Amino acid sequence: MKRVAFLCIKNSCRSQIAEALCRHFTGDRFACFSAGSEPGDKVDPTAVRLMQEIYGIDLAKMRPKHISDLPDIDIIVTMGCGVACPVIPGVKRIAWQIDDPVGKGDEAYFQAIAEIEAKIKSLKE
Repeated sequence: MKRVAFLCIKNSCRSQIAEALCRHFTGDRFACFSAGSEPGDKVDPTAVRLMQEIYGIDLAKMRPKHISDLPDIDIIVTMGCGVACPVIPGVKRIAWQIDDPVGKGDEAYFQAIAEIEAKIKSLKE
């Protein structure tokens, strides 16, 4: 099973959403992780609320993690925030450009979640 990690700066919103949706849609194919270069204190409350409402996925127990906390990874997906990722030989890199919804209204979160879902499903294929 391939190990995929979704990376951003705070690991509090987009990368957490991506990790959860990866497990939800591709858990039979990928081991899913997320981390940040400068992890925040908690997962974004709006992301927690909307992931529960839309998918029944509970992000409330998730915590931001540092990149150094990751196990060996096969695929790194950056979320489009210019995160400085370590160079890991042999690791496939994919860059997604997804706008950060933090501090914006629910519609920005819905758009980011929908983009992440579509990209996760495409990644599975």
